[in-house]
Amino acid sequence: MKKIGFIDLHLDQFHANKYPGWIEQASEHAMKVVYAYGKRDKENGLTNAAWSKEYGIELLPTIEEVVERSDYLIVLSPDNPEFHEELSQLPLQSGKPTYIDKTFAPDRETAIRLFDLAAKHGTPMYSTSALRFASEYRELDRSDIQTISSWGPGAFANYSIHQIEPIVSLMGTSPKRVMYIGTPDSPALLIDFGDGRQATVNHLGDNCPFTLGIKNGDGGFKQVTANSNFFALFIENLVNFFETGKPAVNPAETVAVITMIEYGLKAADTPYVWVDLPQ
Repeated sequence: MKKIGFIDLHLDQFHANKYPGWIEQASEHAMKVVYAYGKRDKENGLTNAAWSKEYGIELLPTIEEVVERSDYLIVLSPDNPEFHEELSQLPLQSGKPTYIDKTFAPDRETAIRLFDLAAKHGTPMYSTSALRFASEYRELDRSDIQTISSWGPGAFANYSIHQIEPIVSLMGTSPKRVMYIGTPDSPALLIDFGDGRQATVNHLGDNCPFTLGIKNGDGGFKQVTANSNFFALFIENLVNFFETGKPAVNPAETVAVITMIEYGLKAADTPYVWVDLPQ
């Protein structure tokens, strides 16, 4: 059995609670989350020690010990990407397959530094939104997409990745500029890919399903909603990554996603004004 180690800001959160069972099931018990480290306890939640006891996962006092004793590594902290660079330093120097949870980094420069560190030490690494693996999205024809209108729930800061990552996977890694066109209750971003191609990201409330409206160059239209169990499909991909050491996501796509999130947040300060993206 291969041993997986968690490295987190605090361990009492949805992904840390769910990933162990999902991974063990998807790997047919060939992999198991055995070790965990949390930088601090969660405010108004379980302490790391209480979480460890509840989930039967050994709590270790340092990241170094988790890295040394694990075959594979998962850096969590999904809603606090500003901690990913700190938490990932030792994992990315280990040479062991490492997954870094969404959102990968707080900004483009950090994202590039993390990929450079992993490459320098020969550490297989990737990060992704689970929505990338929704079967409805993966089956789409990517050859001639002109316009995408994307809908979804949640706040822009931590949920826009679930809309932007599928857009990048479908339209490419070279967006030119962004414009904030939303309201306080319904954040929205317009993305210009150049050559007349564009996409919009719309956060329409907690009951809004992840949905894409797509228009192709020939005028054809398709609407798809992510009804498949994209979390299970993502976990299957994660298990395959650990088995093979081959990341499923091109780093250029991840950097493009993080760039759009970073500059989308900046664009919110000047609505209806184009903000150029670094190339």
